[in-house]
Amino acid sequence: MTDQGFDVAGEGVGRVLGTADATPLQFWTAVAPGSYLQLDDVVVTRRELPDREPVTIAGVVTQVRARHEGAQFDSDVFAIADGTLPAQVQEAAEITTTRVDPEFYVPPQPGAVVHRAEGDARARALHFDRMERRIPMGTGRDGVPVYLNADFLDGTRGAHVSISGISGVATKTSFATFLLYSVFRSGQLGGDAVNAKALIFNVKGEDLLFLDHPNTRLDDATRAAYARLGLVADAFPDVRVYAPPRVGDSSGTPDVSSRLTGVDSFYWTLSEFCADRLLPYVFADADDERQQYTMVVHSVAAHLARYAQPADGGVSIDGVRLGSYGDLVDHIVEQLSDDETRGDWAGSAVGLGTVNAFARRLIGSKKDLSRLIRGDLATRRPHSINTAESAQVTVVDLHNLPDRAQRFVVGVTLKSEFERKEKAGTAKPLLFVVLDELNKYAPREGSSPIKEVLLDIAERGRSLGVILVGAQQTASEVERRIVTNSAIRVVGRLDPAEASRPEYGFLPPAQRQRALLAKPGTMFVNQPDIPVPLCLEFPFPAWATRVSEAGAAPSQTLRSITQSADPFAVVGSGGGADDDIPF
Repeated sequence: MTDQGFDVAGEGVGRVLGTADATPLQFWTAVAPGSYLQLDDVVVTRRELPDREPVTIAGVVTQVRARHEGAQFDSDVFAIADGTLPAQVQEAAEITTTRVDPEFYVPPQPGAVVHRAEGDARARALHFDRMERRIPMGTGRDGVPVYLNADFLDGTRGAHVSISGISGVATKTSFATFLLYSVFRSGQLGGDAVNAKALIFNVKGEDLLFLDHPNTRLDDATRAAYARLGLVADAFPDVRVYAPPRVGDSSGTPDVSSRLTGVDSFYWTLSEFCADRLLPYVFADADDERQQYTMVVHSVAAHLARYAQPADGGVSIDGVRLGSYGDLVDHIVEQLSDDETRGDWAGSAVGLGTVNAFARRLIGSKKDLSRLIRGDLATRRPHSINTAESAQVTVVDLHNLPDRAQRFVVGVTLKSEFERKEKAGTAKPLLFVVLDELNKYAPREGSSPIKEVLLDIAERGRSLGVILVGAQQTASEVERRIVTNSAIRVVGRLDPAEASRPEYGFLPPAQRQRALLAKPGTMFVNQPDIPVPLCLEFPFPAWATRVSEAGAAPSQTLRSITQSADPFAVVGSGGGADDDIPF
């Protein structure tokens, strides 16, 4: 498509260099005296052609250099500084082409004036004018908004986001939540935004439990930053928090310390555990799938689904009532230890050593999973995580759970949500899934039930309206197919060894170096229709990120599901730690 009238009006900052090769895709410009160019600046120049309309070439500054012209030796710098040797300082900038209009690929002419792109010219240079729905992500180095093409986020032309960076410095989760806020509040999803849902797994502290509380540290400068992006600085309006029951608490009180209202417990009944065949998610490590006892796992799961009958909150198997997860484990191990019943449970072709390996792992799970798989709580009590029946944003708190329990919750929750979307058979409403530590749940090597679910989401989620927003310290350790299927790739501060990996090949060399120095809040975003990753800064969260920042909660979250059903329910107690987190 040819766009007429690509205006190059703007400040003239230099001329195309004639001492370095100029190509249609990359060229250098000498910076005029009294002017400057910095990394990420957007520029535009024009090439006149005989018998054709002029060609406009726009690009982004990807490197800047300065040198003395007239110096031969390194020591000449001192003589030049003293004024005894004539020389002049010359700056030059490398420009990587982002758009050629019309698409007639010729190099810019040496000596051609290079302008700083502003207004419509900047929007055209960065292809923002071709985006029918533009989601604001932050501001560029020039303080002007930078946009994400919604078509590559909501599944229209692509889906999924991969965010990489050092833990605690790259602010991966902060950017993911800001992106969700912008998606829901920018109006770019139209009427679909009202029904769109988000499922966020909170794995570190209680920082994500206050998304619906305004941030008391919000100042006028931050409000102005949101306004520049066309957003109102406010908290998420509709949030529901789920937390696991406390250890040893027979009432199922949520295990949170800082948030006292709007929190519900989640757990699975023994009957659900057996009927839904959730046993494989007890063995959710990638290492488990390399063991021979995985065939025992599936055989036992099938036996439980066939013979376990609900019985007053627990289950009954062959006339034996089991009232807790520990009881169920002990019964399974007992049946596997009996020569007469072992074949019915594990199959006749499985050796005793394999059965014993399975039993040892299963016994080891009792400590971690007993509070999540219950037979002592009323089955009619609300306890399931179901985004379709929850708020717009559902936060599942995992930070108090051991690693095995975290894997179980993530695996089972994603499985049930994905199956629910499959049964619905439609992509709308959208479901955004935010999962940190993706390299733990979908590592490059090995296989596990969780990894299979995440691969399903990455490969088929686009058509079902399930959008994965995955974050990890090291993209090089995440399953390749998940990273490859992510249309949007985001990079914050990187470790030097990680930055050299091929997974970051989309970053120009200068941006790879800058990623080692990036401050919190600075991200490099690559999207399919812009040839160069864009550097941006996103504003400070308008919602509380810890209890000390939390303003008053909105009235609709003051009562949880459980409290609404049980006026005597008590949620939370005490005050939690208030550790500073970097932004």
